This record gives sequence, C-alpha cells and structure tokens, in this order.
Amino acid sequence: MGFYSFVAFFQKGGLFMYPILLVFAGGMAIAFERWVQLYRTQNANEKTWGLLEPLLAKGDFEKARQMVSKDNSSMAQVLGMGLARQGTVRRRDDIEIAMEESMMEIIPQLEKRTPYVALLSNIATLLGLLGTIMGLIAAFTAVANANPAEKADLLSASISVAMNTTAFGLMTAIPLLLFHAKLTSTTGQIVDSLEMASVRALNTISDFNRRHFERKMALSDEN
Repeated sequence: MGFYSFVAFFQKGGLFMYPILLVFAGGMAIAFERWVQLYRTQNANEKTWGLLEPLLAKGDFEKARQMVSKDNSSMAQVLGMGLARQGTVRRRDDIEIAMEESMMEIIPQLEKRTPYVALLSNIATLLGLLGTIMGLIAAFTAVANANPAEKADLLSASISVAMNTTAFGLMTAIPLLLFHAKLTSTTGQIVDSLEMASVRALNTISDFNRRHFERKMALSDEN
C-alpha cells in the first residue's frame, strides 16, 4: 500500500480512524521506551556480572562490595544485598531472602508500562469494530431512504468504507501485540539472568563461609 493509497484508505474510514491512530502512536511510544530501557538494563547487567564473577570466584567480597556500591544496574542491586550480608551473617537463608527482596523491587520496574502495550492493542481492535458497526448503522439508515435502483451500489460502497476501521484496527493491533511479546520475552530473560547470578553468588558465598567456618574450627581444635 503506497502513501497516497493509505491516505485515501484512512480518509474513507471515518472519524474512528483518528482515535485508532492515537492509540497506535501511544502504544508505539511506550514500546520503544521500554525496549530502549530493557536493552540498556540487559547490557548493564551483563557488564556488571562480567566484572563481579571473577571477584566472587576469588572470594574477594570486599572489592565486590565496593564495586556494586558504585553501580546502579539491577544486577548490582540484587547482588549488593547479598554481599552486604556476607560479612555479617552466616546463614544461607538470610542472604537468599535479602536478594529475593531486592528482586521483588526490581521486577516491577522491569515490567513497568509493558502491559499497556497489550491493552492498547486490544483497544485498537475494539475501536475498529466499533467504527465498523457505527458505519454499518449509518449505511443501512442511508440506504433505507435511497432510490431502490441505487440501494445495492450504495450499500456495497458504504460497507466497504465501514470495514476500513476494522482493517486499520487490526493493522494497529498486530504490531503492538508483537512488540508486547518481544518486551515480555526480554523482561523474562533479564529476570532469569538475575536469578542465575543470584544463585551463583549465593553458592559462592555459602561455600566461602563454610570453608571459613571449617578453618576456624580446625584452628580452635589445634589450640
């Protein structure tokens, strides 16, 4: 469909084409903003984990704590909660609960505004159907008072115009649904990476604490 064909198609659709266009513009604005934000978050998390993982493997928790304190990524927030308790508590459950609490704060931020994309997609579809129904009502009303010889041509033309709103509503809804699926998938990947990193960090901290406790017990036995 060329530009001029689309303009003609749009103009024939009637007044309901304008709210559908506004819904599409709003949905695309939200989808683009969320995609940029999630992309930045994903890259920042990967960078943070790449720097933190070697420090955790070496047991250099003090340096790791200093690093996450200067980092604003969601990865640093989650692991920072666990590292903050590494030197003060020994129980694995306490560290795990601390990181889970941080995850509960981060996940809503990752999912923020994404449901509106699916909502606007559904609204576009419904507006398209409503526009078609209103157009058909107007068409049948006009045909009722028309010349019998012109009724068939007038009705077919009116129905064709009325169906434009449904077509445009679907043309708007389908891309928004695809964007919503992509945003949901990306959010899920980020959450999975955070959970993976928190489990690895938790295991590393637990192993370090266990070895430290065993060495301490061995020294006390020697004395």
